[in-house]
Amino acid sequence: MLAHVAHADAAEVEGRLREPIGGGVARLRGLRAMSSGLPAAQWNSADVTAADADLDAAREFYGPLPWGLRVPIDMPWSTGRWLLRQPLMALRAGDLRTAAAVPGLEVREADDLDAVLAVDGAAFGSDPEASRPWAAPHMGAAGITVALAYLGTEPVATAYSIHSAGEAGPALLLAGVGVVPAARGGGIAAALSAWLLRRGFATGARFAHLHADNDEAARIYARLGFAGAGALDIYADL
Repeated sequence: MLAHVAHADAAEVEGRLREPIGGGVARLRGLRAMSSGLPAAQWNSADVTAADADLDAAREFYGPLPWGLRVPIDMPWSTGRWLLRQPLMALRAGDLRTAAAVPGLEVREADDLDAVLAVDGAAFGSDPEASRPWAAPHMGAAGITVALAYLGTEPVATAYSIHSAGEAGPALLLAGVGVVPAARGGGIAAALSAWLLRRGFATGARFAHLHADNDEAARIYARLGFAGAGALDIYADL
């Protein structure tokens, strides 16, 4: 499943980025593990590549940090507590469709972390300060683009992309696409996503991949040309 391999590639980009602050990556038997160094399971994850994955080695790698697993749905697995299923979607570079123009919308590469956190918090109903240690290393990092979309002077949406060049080849992860509630329904998510995708394809990515949080998001991505590319089961309490 190429999208799963590319997800693991992008996770390794994140882990290496965070090595100075206690993160890192490890290739273990049947596992590709990344750690952010942060005490939150959603930011410490290992991708299972074989059913005989060495969980003892993973436990040693993560130490006291909470962590989780991403397991391809066609792989037999029974360890840990199943949390959810993440449908994957993928898009080849030449298949990107044009997003409808949104009057007055301007998308820029973000240079204001506080604005990114405020929009992300409003979009996802989360605490901006809790997200700060995850989001901060993205700003200005090589291979990572953080974008803000503005209507006039007001930031209304954010997203980021990660360019990887690992086992799946040159690929682009699209993530964190969020629009503040008052601006939803006008095509902003699609326009913002397309802006990041065009940039990523222009710098050599051969395909893009993501996981859709819900059916509405999946429909937006499908209109841009994304198609289903398998799914991952997420496990915790390992």
